[in-house]
Amino acid sequence: MNKFIIGFIFGALIFVAAWFFLGKKESKEELKESSALIQEQIEQVGKLIVTEGYFSQVFTFKNSQNLFLNILRSDKKALVVANAKVTVEYDLRQLETELDLENKTVILKRIPDPVINIYPDIEYYDVTQDYFNKFGAADYNKIRSTVNDRIREKVNQSNLMENSRERLLAELANLFVLTKSLGWTLKYEEMIIETEEQLEILRK
Repeated sequence: MNKFIIGFIFGALIFVAAWFFLGKKESKEELKESSALIQEQIEQVGKLIVTEGYFSQVFTFKNSQNLFLNILRSDKKALVVANAKVTVEYDLRQLETELDLENKTVILKRIPDPVINIYPDIEYYDVTQDYFNKFGAADYNKIRSTVNDRIREKVNQSNLMENSRERLLAELANLFVLTKSLGWTLKYEEMIIETEEQLEILRK
């Protein structure tokens, strides 16, 4: 009888130990799988988010020079027509994240600033220039700089930046949904993101 009781207790201990070991192993595997899924999602989000727009600018470039002790004046001018492709992008390959496995938390440490790229196609019409005041490299560089400045002003007045932020929020919302579905927490600047509406803070 005693041998039976001892055997029963011994068997029960083995069962409990095996159950504890297997349960702990499954928990670790589940944590590993979920962290791998989140890491994969972060890598997918790391692609460029690009919003494109097209802008036009027309202006007249003029330049005058006084020659021979201000006796003569030499002029040049041109009608400048610029059609520019503009992209606003977040290079989310620079997105800084950290996985806190112990607390099952994804921490967004840094979101890169948007970058505006301007690709102008410049054409010149009604070009007139005097012999002593011809168009040169400095003039074309000045015109290109002027075009970029004016196009950038138009971009800032348009909804292009707003559209790019919407694309950013859409990508981060996918990350939020995934972390929530796996029982993880998404955190940004010490604030826990509990709803998609809270992602609006990333607009700033």
